[in-house]
Amino acid sequence: MEKGTNKSIIDKVWDLFASVKLAVVIFFIIALTSMIGTVLEQNAEPEKNIKILVKLFGETIAPAAYSVLDRLGFMNMYHSWWFLTLLLLFAANLVICSLDRLPRIWKLVREQIRPLEQEHLEKMSIKHSLTVKGKASSLKDLTASSLKAIGFTPSDSAMGKGIQFYAEKGNFTRLGVYITHLSILIILVGAIIGVFFGFNAFLNLPEGEISSVAYRDNRGTQAPLGFELRCDNFEVEYYGESDMPKAYKSWLTVIKNGKEVMKKAIVVNDPLTYDGITFYQSSFGTLPDSAAKGVIILRAVSKDGKSQDIQAKVGDSFSIPGTSVQGRIADFSPALSFDAGGKAFSYDENMKNPAVFIEFSGLSDRQYSGWLFKRFPQTWNLPDGNRVEFLDFWGVEYTGMQVRKDPGVFIVYLGCIIMSIGLYITFFMSHRRVWVNIAEEKGSTRILIGASANRNRVSFENKIEKLAAKLNAGHKGGK
Repeated sequence: MEKGTNKSIIDKVWDLFASVKLAVVIFFIIALTSMIGTVLEQNAEPEKNIKILVKLFGETIAPAAYSVLDRLGFMNMYHSWWFLTLLLLFAANLVICSLDRLPRIWKLVREQIRPLEQEHLEKMSIKHSLTVKGKASSLKDLTASSLKAIGFTPSDSAMGKGIQFYAEKGNFTRLGVYITHLSILIILVGAIIGVFFGFNAFLNLPEGEISSVAYRDNRGTQAPLGFELRCDNFEVEYYGESDMPKAYKSWLTVIKNGKEVMKKAIVVNDPLTYDGITFYQSSFGTLPDSAAKGVIILRAVSKDGKSQDIQAKVGDSFSIPGTSVQGRIADFSPALSFDAGGKAFSYDENMKNPAVFIEFSGLSDRQYSGWLFKRFPQTWNLPDGNRVEFLDFWGVEYTGMQVRKDPGVFIVYLGCIIMSIGLYITFFMSHRRVWVNIAEEKGSTRILIGASANRNRVSFENKIEKLAAKLNAGHKGGK
C-alpha cells in the first residue's frame, strides 16, 4: 500500500495507460461511435440524416437529435478532433501496454531450453513413459533421428546413468501478439495520414465539361486535383426493355499542363486512378433544361447505303444523303411513354427512354413524322426504305463520381499484411518443448518423454505419441 501511494504522477499515468481495462474502454467507445458514424451518412445533406433519425426517434425528436449530433461532429465524424483523439489514446495505450510487458516476454523468448531432472518430467502436462531392454547408449542415435522426424533438432546431455535429449521450437511465437500490436499502430498511422493529407469528395461532371476540383461536401468546399478531368461521354445500359440500369460507363480524359495524359472508361468497381487520386463511378443524372442544351447525334442512311453523321439540336433540319428527303427535329423526350389515349408524355427527367420526334418531307409517296427511340432500333426505319439512327443525346447527362485521395492506403495495406502474420503466429503456432530422458534401471532402460506447449496442445500430444511409437518400434527393429 505504501509503495502504491508513493508513486509519482508519471508512474500513475504509465500504470493507467498500461492497463488492459483502459484499452477495452477506449476500444468500446471507438466501436460505439463508429456504429453511429456508419448509420449516419457522412458529409450528407441534412435532410438525408434527418430522415434516418425520424425512423429512429420519431418526427418530434429527430430535428433536435440532428442538431446535437451535428454539434458533436457526428456528421463528419472521422475528421473530428475527438475521434482522432480517441485513436491517439488507443495508440498510446497499445504502445505502453507493449513496452510494459515486452521485456519480460523477450527474456522468455531468448531463454534457451535446458535439461530437467526426472522428477520435473514426471510432473509435466504431456508425458509418455516406456521401458525397453538394452543399454541407454544403444538408443542415442534412434532418439536423435526420431526427434528430427517430428521436426525438432535436439541437443543432448549426460544425466546420471543415462542421457537426456531436449529441444524446442517456436519460442518466437510469444511475440505474435506484439507483431499484431505493431500492425494496429501501422494501420492507425496510415489512417491518420489519410485523414490529414487525403480527402473523400464527390464530383458531378457533365459530358463535355472539365473540372480541376472535386467537392468535399454539399457546401461547395473544394478539393484541388492538381490536374483537369474531362468527361467525354456517359452511357447507361438497361436490362432489356425495363428501366433498371444494368451498367453505367464514363469515358474520362486526364489533362495535365494542357496535354491529354490518360484516357479511361470507368464502370462500377473499375475506377480511374491518377497521381494518387481515384475516381469511382457511383451515380449519374440529367442536367436541367436538357432539351435546349444537348446535341442530338443521328446517322442518316439512304436505302442505297449512303450514310452521314449528323449533330443537331431541337428545331434543326437535316437531309438524308443522296435523296431529297428532309427531316426536321421537332421535339425531344428523355423518357417517352404513351397514355391510354395514345398521347405522348415524359415519365422521368433522366434519360431512361430518350426519343426524338422528327417530321419528314420529300418522301416518294406521303409525308411522315414519328418518334425515334434510342433504345428501340426498329423505330429508325422510314416507310420508303431510308433509315435515321438515333445514336445519342450528348451533353445532357452527368457522371457522378466518388473521388478519393488516400496517401496512407499503402501503409494500411502493409499493416494488414503484418497483422495477418501476427495473428497466424498468435493463433496457429506455439512454443513447443520436449525432453527425452533415457536411463538404465535394473537391466533395462526406461524412456521418459516430457513435453509442453503453450497452445494447440492436442496436436502436440499426437506428435509425442508418434515419437514414443517410433522409439518403441525402432528399438524392436534394432533387436
